[in-house]
Amino acid sequence: MSFQNPVFIPGPTNIPEVLRKAVDMPTLDHRSPLFGQILHPALAGVKTILKSETAEVFIFPASGTGGWETALTNTLSPGDKVLAARNGMFSHRWIDMCQRHELDVEIVETPWGAGISADRYEEILTADKGHQIKAVLATHNETATGVKSDIAAIRRAMDAAGHPAMLFVDGVSSIASIDFRMDEWGVDVAVTGSQKGFMLPAGLAIVGFSPKAMAALGGATLQRTFFDVRDMANGYAANGYPYTPAVGLLNGLKMSVEMLLDEGLENVFARHNRIASGVRAAADAWGLSLCAQSPDLYSDTVSAIRTPEGFNATDVVTHAAEAYGVAFGVGLGDVAGKVFRIGHLGSLTDVMALSGIATAEMVMVDLGLNIKLGSGVAAAQEVYRATVPNAAKAAA
Repeated sequence: MSFQNPVFIPGPTNIPEVLRKAVDMPTLDHRSPLFGQILHPALAGVKTILKSETAEVFIFPASGTGGWETALTNTLSPGDKVLAARNGMFSHRWIDMCQRHELDVEIVETPWGAGISADRYEEILTADKGHQIKAVLATHNETATGVKSDIAAIRRAMDAAGHPAMLFVDGVSSIASIDFRMDEWGVDVAVTGSQKGFMLPAGLAIVGFSPKAMAALGGATLQRTFFDVRDMANGYAANGYPYTPAVGLLNGLKMSVEMLLDEGLENVFARHNRIASGVRAAADAWGLSLCAQSPDLYSDTVSAIRTPEGFNATDVVTHAAEAYGVAFGVGLGDVAGKVFRIGHLGSLTDVMALSGIATAEMVMVDLGLNIKLGSGVAAAQEVYRATVPNAAKAAA
């Protein structure tokens, strides 16, 4: 592996030099007013990226998994019923966490490569006349399969069923890369992390709580200490934390949100779509299909590419690392050995993406797959040349 090459895993993502330097800072007194000048702009910036006017944002020294636990433990009680679809490794892990917390999980088993069925959710919620289901879980972007589910459709299904359950969304690999509309979609808890769209090292669990989720705090009896948002809110009011914060990462987050908002969220989303479209064109030119079952499900942050039957897709990842010093993502769970993943989110450009596509192509040719060298690169180049932003065209 080489530190000189960009990574093409779906997180942690490449870190821009300016953010790496922002994280690398001298020690400061985290109980001083100076810390508040880092904390509050970071919180406000995340709120803007969530597209929320009403959310309260909390940032914990943890990963996205800590964000999942924050969502559950602050709003639910042992024995509460939740509804969740299992359509990939990360939805599976959130379900496992629910079960370990002694929640009653109604699982909608879903093929890996399919999105969450809003229609099935509506059927289940409509049948729940006693409103036993307290929360609906949805993984916006299933990183294991490269599938994006329609959160707006899930909210419409909940509203059509007239059900009062809260909506919790795992946006770890979507928020700050793919359009996310917390208020418009009626999301009650949004979960993400620092290491993907925010282009930082792992270490921050970032959650947004709606007023409805905040109102649930008092009645929730699942045990929580480190992840208690009430303690965090009290700390914020005094420009601090209830314990020692990750100051450097928060300083990086403050600058990250500034960079994203300076670029413009719609431009950020368009950039991710453009780069992803090039990767998808390359896969098509190779004669390979995506794990995602249909174009409406294609993720703009990660593509899980199926290799031919009988071929071990993990060999692509291993050979890329050993021969070319480039990192791709392995298949996980039900698709282990069947797909390799190209992450295309965070700090990435068309030119960087082309280097990853070229490497994947060389690897597959090395391993004997029937791939024409240069075919995927050329297909991606056509996409990027046709969709390069107007400002870049004018400067060319």
